[in-house]
Amino acid sequence: MFYFLAMLAVTDLCMGLSTVHTVLGVLWGLSREVSLDACIAQSYFIHGLSFVESSVLLAMAFDRYVAICNPLRYSSILTNDKVMKIGVAILCRSSLLIPPVIIRLKFLNYCRPHILSHSFCLHQDLIRMACSDIRFNSVYALALVLCTLLLDSVLILVSYIRILHSVLAIASREERLKSLQTCVSHLCAVLVFYIPVIGLTMVHRFGQHLSPVVHVLMGNVYIIVPPLMNPIIYSVKTQQIRGRIRRWFPKTSLSTRG
Repeated sequence: MFYFLAMLAVTDLCMGLSTVHTVLGVLWGLSREVSLDACIAQSYFIHGLSFVESSVLLAMAFDRYVAICNPLRYSSILTNDKVMKIGVAILCRSSLLIPPVIIRLKFLNYCRPHILSHSFCLHQDLIRMACSDIRFNSVYALALVLCTLLLDSVLILVSYIRILHSVLAIASREERLKSLQTCVSHLCAVLVFYIPVIGLTMVHRFGQHLSPVVHVLMGNVYIIVPPLMNPIIYSVKTQQIRGRIRRWFPKTSLSTRG
């Protein structure tokens, strides 16, 4: 579990690093422009890291499934070697599937107003500004979303259906609650990630008539909320992390005279 938490933390950190220069440039009024090459590179990292986070959340769902449904075989199923292979598979899937659609952005003709909807670059924004044939980008991007984000969310749902089925078979109410509590952090992380993704997708697909403020708000929620909330969620719900935080920040007691 902690290996997967480390992957999630590194992904959130990289997401922040990939967008901080343009976001702060807009918020602090330092710069409101970005070159096409930098914009395409940022788009690659943002979408790639989103796929990585979705894959890590799926791996964590599998981790919870094994821990609850096959607790006696947990150590033999999720060995260090298998966790490393899962991590490599996540990186390969997320980094190798995106280049075809991102590289093509370099060769499109951009004749519409060069104004982004957000303080960072997304593939949807770039193809909206293009006058060239974007059918490949549209079809490939849709297929990519269906094969990654949608498939991951469906598999996470299936894993929790199996978990719920196994938990309900436990006779003791206390044991059922204890088992479900181990999934609370992961469920919160899933909601924190997928709700902004779905919201941003809906805004781009059906919200062309909405105020630009809505686009900016949803974009900032998509970038800021998951990296901000995930450390809080797991710090509150994971006993080992809470214990380490208490050791780093011990309480100071003061005596009073009375």
